[in-house]
Amino acid sequence: MDAAFTAEQDEIRRTLRDLLAQHAGPDANRAAVRTAEGYDPVLWRRLSRDLGLPGLALPEEYGGAGCTVTELALACEETGRALLPSPLLATAALAAPLIAALGTPDQRAALLPRIADGTLTAALAVPGGSLATGLALTGDNRDGSWAGGGRAGGVQARGEREGDGWRLYGEADRVLDGHSAGLLLVAAHTGGYPRSRTLLFLVRPEEAAGLARTRLTAVDETRPLARVELRDTRAELLGAAESADAAGALAAAGRTVAAVLAAEAVGTAAGALERTVDYVKAREQFGRAVGSFQAVKHRLADLYVRVEAARSAALYAAWDPDAGPLALAQALEAARITAGEAVQLHGGIGFTWEHEAHLYLKRAAGDELLFGPVHRLRDHAAQCAGLFGSGRPAATAPHRAGV
Repeated sequence: MDAAFTAEQDEIRRTLRDLLAQHAGPDANRAAVRTAEGYDPVLWRRLSRDLGLPGLALPEEYGGAGCTVTELALACEETGRALLPSPLLATAALAAPLIAALGTPDQRAALLPRIADGTLTAALAVPGGSLATGLALTGDNRDGSWAGGGRAGGVQARGEREGDGWRLYGEADRVLDGHSAGLLLVAAHTGGYPRSRTLLFLVRPEEAAGLARTRLTAVDETRPLARVELRDTRAELLGAAESADAAGALAAAGRTVAAVLAAEAVGTAAGALERTVDYVKAREQFGRAVGSFQAVKHRLADLYVRVEAARSAALYAAWDPDAGPLALAQALEAARITAGEAVQLHGGIGFTWEHEAHLYLKRAAGDELLFGPVHRLRDHAAQCAGLFGSGRPAATAPHRAGV
């Protein structure tokens, strides 16, 4: 593994950081989250058109840049550093890999180019508010219990014998960017309890009668969450056959999004640390800068080591997504601890909701609520690795050439 960045990767980071420094400051972000979309549509179009962020990891045949997960992770580290509210994570890291993995040629040709150019945003709706379990980050997703298990609750799918396609019933909470996405990927059960299986369906809001979307109050305003309610809503099966391995595709997407989210959480931690260092250099007590006190230096040094260790883990996970869940646990923990220390080291102003230190604290807390908690990420990774005598089921074990 070559840990050095290429010239292209350095250019992506530098260009994006400069752009976000101009257009994604704390005041701009607060204004963006109060829009109907929950982000700045003008800035999103610029990020899509000029930098091609949504299509970084998509093949060139679908209008993407043909890059790897590493480039997407580096971009998300910068958006995390700026706490940018955007549909990038939900669209490019969650939805696009599932469409690419399971979609028919016609579905991929119709959807992926629009995702790549930013004209279509997408969201993954998982029932029960259990996104981490559905992505196999904190538990096995094969039994489908997280999606209703074929019993009452969750989202149920029924195929119409008259050829009218599929109909969905139920609801999903805590859907990331679900209130504004132009396309919903809905995980639903079909076949009833005896023969239940989880499938993924495409729902186009502009054509879907019986669909209701409600934006929820979230800990972190820069991560808009929604409740999606489906009442006899027409849907299209993602893929060509009902036998498609939706659980396996969700687990694979989970490893990828874990790597990307780990990089973003590292950016969040690094942004909080940088602002804290700048503050303690300027803030004076007893006639000297706060940052000159040895106790403060030690705390900052510990945070720096923690952030850099998390960054190394996140970059490795971008190269090998199987390491994503553990890297995500380390990055989320680093973001939580660093943001908490940032509030402390900012003193009295750090405890006010108006100060930007709290924006970092909310992002760290919100991400762990949505994709964690950390101890469950580590516990499931340990179970899959067989550390406690029960390894990963053979059907979900990752395959590596030469192993």
